[in-house]
Amino acid sequence: MFNSAILSKLSFKRPGFAGCPAWKMPFLLLAIGLGTGLLPASGTAGALLGIPVALALPWLGLSSAWSQAAACLALALLAVPLCGMAERHYGRKDDGRIVADEYLTFPIAMLGLSHAPAVFAVAFLTSRLFDIVKPPPARQLQALRGGLGIVADDVAACLFSLLTNHAIFYFMGPFFRQEGWIP
Repeated sequence: MFNSAILSKLSFKRPGFAGCPAWKMPFLLLAIGLGTGLLPASGTAGALLGIPVALALPWLGLSSAWSQAAACLALALLAVPLCGMAERHYGRKDDGRIVADEYLTFPIAMLGLSHAPAVFAVAFLTSRLFDIVKPPPARQLQALRGGLGIVADDVAACLFSLLTNHAIFYFMGPFFRQEGWIP
């Protein structure tokens, strides 16, 4: 019924832990998003982990825009070595199992926005759209070597998403408030 190309897209990826030293396992698990990178549509599945990461920032006491921006920078910087190590382990440029770049950069798309479910939904959709389309300079940033190249295009995509989200909620905010979707 399904051809093999479709079935290969719907199948789970192998974790590829063979030959991985024990000390490297926790980092590899973080790089593959605790297994979300093994799912079909791994980038989107992995990006879902960005929602609890973004929700955790105010819970951790990071409520000002500056403190959240600093946390976003720290998360993106953390993603670089994680993704670089996983890329070296898998031996492929931006292997599809690597999703730390998706979930550790997603909070950028939420900077300065309400944490209402509708806002998260819009931010998630726009961040995925820009990550898939990769408008300039995101596509060019992807060509950088190692973990920096894996993460830089996602940072650019989330910045595009952030600008788009602020525009959406600036112009459509009254509608969203009237419908009770945002406070």
